[in-house]
Amino acid sequence: MTSFLKSLAIVALAVPSLAAATEYEIHPTNSSALFSVKHMMVSNVRGSFSKVTGTANIDEKDITKSTVEAVIDATTVTTNDTGRDEHLRGPEFFDVAKFPTLTFKSTKVEKSGDGLKLTGNLTIHGVTKPVVLEAEGFTVESKDPYGNLKRGGSATTKVNRKDFGLTWNTALETGGVAVGEQVSITLEIELVKKQPKQPVKSAASTTP
Repeated sequence: MTSFLKSLAIVALAVPSLAAATEYEIHPTNSSALFSVKHMMVSNVRGSFSKVTGTANIDEKDITKSTVEAVIDATTVTTNDTGRDEHLRGPEFFDVAKFPTLTFKSTKVEKSGDGLKLTGNLTIHGVTKPVVLEAEGFTVESKDPYGNLKRGGSATTKVNRKDFGLTWNTALETGGVAVGEQVSITLEIELVKKQPKQPVKSAASTTP
């Protein structure tokens, strides 16, 4: 009997921590993944992926217990240059026919000054590597004109594209290479609070 009571106590303590986590969905069109890379050794070219989906479970009582998962549609890459964008989608870069998405899954959330530090696994071109994102947010909830509860956040990191198998380059006559190896990444995320599913009424319950 004693062990049974202990089990009940453990369950009772666990329930509040689960209840504290609130699930949000990433708004696919109001969120984006941005990147910047050195071009021709003289300037930074900026690009973006326009479709980001995923979820965030935010624990208000202990933010370090929160989790984030983001899925980026690689086919939506754009740098405002049609030819370059086709090259990026092709086999020498993202190879979207084989690897249509990039993903990030957090493994640890830590407080960092006024923000957060998100450690997780980033998958690009079918290669997964650990990364650390410096994050701002999550903001407080705000209600939109349609009654949806929203909050947001942004996170940044830097990676070496060669670590993910993105090795294409070409040498310049004046020295150096056409594309830099270090890539700065920024995630701009808008979250929508997930509403609980309404129970489906049975035919019997609607019968007078």
